[in-house]
Amino acid sequence: MSDLPQLPGDWNEVLAPALQTAWFRELWSFVAKERAAGQVFPPEDEVFSAFAHAPYSQVKLVIIGQDPYHDDGQAHGLCFSVKPGVPAPPSLKNMFKELQTDLGIATPSHGNLEAWARQGVLLLNAVLTVRAHTPNSHKDKGWEKFTDEVIAALDRRQEPIVFALWGNYAQKKGKRINTKRHTVVAGAHPSPLSAKLFLGSKPFSTIDAALTKAGHAPIDWRL
Repeated sequence: MSDLPQLPGDWNEVLAPALQTAWFRELWSFVAKERAAGQVFPPEDEVFSAFAHAPYSQVKLVIIGQDPYHDDGQAHGLCFSVKPGVPAPPSLKNMFKELQTDLGIATPSHGNLEAWARQGVLLLNAVLTVRAHTPNSHKDKGWEKFTDEVIAALDRRQEPIVFALWGNYAQKKGKRINTKRHTVVAGAHPSPLSAKLFLGSKPFSTIDAALTKAGHAPIDWRL
């Protein structure tokens, strides 16, 4: 586990400089110690799942989350997503409610968002690991710096990308995006704390309109 990770596909080359830094080595060593001491989510082989499902060269939309889910069996490396059979957490429930209001898409029977990711949607948490049942326990250990590098790498792409920044945290995270080339769709976070602002805000149709304007196909949001 102390060995540095290989990122999936073309991401490995794009982020190679970040993976070789002292701060990333320190971060990876911290995560290894945490796993040795107890349970960490998501499992080690799923930490970089978002990158496996959405190769660098194919990303057209980025949705930024915060901390992985911290209860048993929930986190699997894609923000907001849970595996089939795992009940949808509150934020995801609100996303499904809004999908129905906004686009008339019936609430799916599961909360696995891999079908979105396979269409070029990078479902990126700002922090990629968490100690079991302890929210924000891996905050400020280096993951934020790593995911800043991810956003910077995408920002360098010549092809336009749409960044969906829901809530203040994601909006701060995206402050370095070149909006002359890329499109930022800002809005409220789907968490119960800001659901009043999220519900009815039509984020999904807004994202699809931005993708179309950028020359991309809209997302098929059905799961």
